[in-house]
Amino acid sequence: MSYLIDYNKNLINKFLSDMKEKINISFEFFPSSNNILFENLLNISKKLSNFSPSFFSVTYGANSGEKLLTKKTVLSIKKNTKINTIPHLTCSGLSYNELQNIAYDYWNAGIKSIVALRGDYKDNIIKNNIYAINLVLLLKKIANFKIFVAAYPEVHPEAKSAKHDLIFLKNKIDLGASGIITQFFFNVEKFLIFRDRCFSFGIRKKIIPGILPILNIDQLKRFSSLTNVNIPKYIYRIYKNINIDDNITKNMLSCSIIIDMLKCLYQEGVRDFHFYTLNRLDIVYSLCSFLLNKYN
Repeated sequence: MSYLIDYNKNLINKFLSDMKEKINISFEFFPSSNNILFENLLNISKKLSNFSPSFFSVTYGANSGEKLLTKKTVLSIKKNTKINTIPHLTCSGLSYNELQNIAYDYWNAGIKSIVALRGDYKDNIIKNNIYAINLVLLLKKIANFKIFVAAYPEVHPEAKSAKHDLIFLKNKIDLGASGIITQFFFNVEKFLIFRDRCFSFGIRKKIIPGILPILNIDQLKRFSSLTNVNIPKYIYRIYKNINIDDNITKNMLSCSIIIDMLKCLYQEGVRDFHFYTLNRLDIVYSLCSFLLNKYN
């Protein structure tokens, strides 16, 4: 254990010594219908607000219960933290009228930013042929929303090709999207290649890399199978012999992996990072405590 602590300290100290500019961070949560978990989420958001994040975002589930909770969660976190809190809005299973009503509702409630997504289609959801590009257009017709859209450094699982994926992203930007958040990844080189390809396509908006702490290797395998994200072999190797209940070591390893990624991205000019928290505080709080301490 001590060697991991020393390794992380050395990584962080080297990173901090190289940091000449402040980094910007943001965090993603998901809503919960459980009152205890909901209160816990508010406590997590309150603690993370101490790092003055650029924004929080809250996901939009594929079933009606989660969808109804998104607005409640957004408004509660915003009131609790005074941090700009942005709802995800997905098209799957909703009509144009329903999407319009939700958008007007958010705007009238003081929510001026939205993460616009197509969303996943589950077995019980009928496809409506409304996509993220349609949602961007709809939102801009309603009001001057600040719109974030998703990007996929390793290509969307349903895309015909990497080129088609970039064409759709460019169209969303041209129609009014002003920010881009990527799917999580672990291969920094693939992100950098993707960023270069975006630039060559005329995409000039800021691309914020999505960073996912590894909480559970089996969970990560499931996420990977759904998202077309490649998990490097070295990650499987270092988690292979860890006791399933040894959370301290797992968290330390996750921190090591993320610090190394952030350092490489920073060296390539990235200054904004979006953390997928999975409603957990431990890893992201520890990371940000070290990384932002230089500027506090």
